Amino acid sequence: MISNQSNQRGVALILVLLMISIIVAVTIQLNRSTRSEVYEAANLSDGIRMRYVAESGFYAGEALLLADKNPFDALTEDWAKTEMLALKSEGLFDNGSFKLLIEDEGGRIPVNRLVSGNGYNAPVRDLLLRLLTGPYFRLSQDQADEVVDAIKDWIDTDDEVTGSGAEGGYYAGLEKPYAAKNAPLDCIEELLMVKGVTRELFYGTGESPGLVLCLTVFGDGRININTAPKPVLRALSAEMTEDAVERLDEYRRDEKNNLADPAWYNRVQGATGLNIPAGLTSVLSDTFRITAVGLQGRMTQQITAVVKREADRKKVKLLSWKVD
Repeated sequence: MISNQSNQRGVALILVLLMISIIVAVTIQLNRSTRSEVYEAANLSDGIRMRYVAESGFYAGEALLLADKNPFDALTEDWAKTEMLALKSEGLFDNGSFKLLIEDEGGRIPVNRLVSGNGYNAPVRDLLLRLLTGPYFRLSQDQADEVVDAIKDWIDTDDEVTGSGAEGGYYAGLEKPYAAKNAPLDCIEELLMVKGVTRELFYGTGESPGLVLCLTVFGDGRININTAPKPVLRALSAEMTEDAVERLDEYRRDEKNNLADPAWYNRVQGATGLNIPAGLTSVLSDTFRITAVGLQGRMTQQITAVVKREADRKKVKLLSWKVD
């Protein structure tokens, strides 16, 4: 009898201990789940806050572009110098701020203008070849021809291979096949699908800037000489030297100089006789890339948008919008 009672007490004790273990385990799990939900809610809240901070930076960029009333666009203007605005933003938000970068798409080579009909647009082709074979990218002439021919074939509407280019047959034979577009590029990253355009060539390395900084899918074929990156400046003329590029860049960054005339480069000592083709350059732009980053501690939210400023400078039209 005593033995049975002892056994029953032992079983009861084991059951109690099991129940306590289960309750403790459930409690711990509920606590973890609750804490996880709280953290997720906090992160979501912070993410939303950073999104709105980044959007504030974007709208500040729009305002800078609309406030610009100069008859030219240059690197000396307020829209091109956004560092101070970013510093001021630190006092506008609780535990948050934004960084802002505005880039002129008009200073880049408009790659969609490479094709005229189903043939080459010679001035843009020459620009691209000088860019690729110049000191910033250093491709051989054959390599440059292959890349430019392949870009043309990607854009033109026919299926005839241009020189060293590539049409549908080449892309169909890849390990992961896809079709040639045979239409203008919608975004510059699309170049990564084109034969010969490697990630190193597109994004750059420690020794080259990358095509992403030199080309655009927008524009009318002219290059804003006031804002063009140095590699694009170098490509404007076969006679352009590195010394001339530095002199031109120094001249256009001096706020005392008048940059309203596209031929201002003829006034720069040591940079004459460049023979830049007539009609290739401009000094006024209408399309800009705005990159705004919301910041809070280690958290960031980035918005990248391309806008077109109307001629009356009363509004801008949104051309693309990307949230990272």
